[in-house]
Amino acid sequence: MKSVGVVMGSASDASVMDGAVEALREFGVPFEVRVLSAHRTPDDAIRFARDAERLGFGVLIAGAGKAAHLAGVLAAVTSLPVIGVPIESGGLGGLDALLAMAQMPPGVPVATVAVDGARNAGLLAVRMLALSDEGLSEAYAKFRDAMAEKVRTADEGIRARYEGGGGGS
Repeated sequence: MKSVGVVMGSASDASVMDGAVEALREFGVPFEVRVLSAHRTPDDAIRFARDAERLGFGVLIAGAGKAAHLAGVLAAVTSLPVIGVPIESGGLGGLDALLAMAQMPPGVPVATVAVDGARNAGLLAVRMLALSDEGLSEAYAKFRDAMAEKVRTADEGIRARYEGGGGGS
């Protein structure tokens, strides 16, 4: 099974990026976590991305706040899919990071999740890897079924709570 590189621009991003790590652990996907800055250690970030495929990575997840160039720098030098996690920091609530990741130039795409949406980034990485891993695909299908069942259970509870409330069917 391919692994996932989880990269953050600063150690202070770890509390957000834990969501991606937790999702990968749930599915037994191997991962490596790094702190690499697009601005303070650009050579290290570029070397990591250039070597990632050769080292067995199948997807890279990059979390960063403010200018948030990390995901784009990685995407510029690897053919692997890169998932960006904009992290809320500073006074703009993460909008600056979201736009930096979502507004990539043509030919250098970064799949971007919600601000602080690292768990979804981890789940998206699982889905990408599941395209070529039948066991992982089956595990993800079970996960989706379990989510659907939780919603159905909640629906039953809400319907019972408001039964006889008048109107509707």
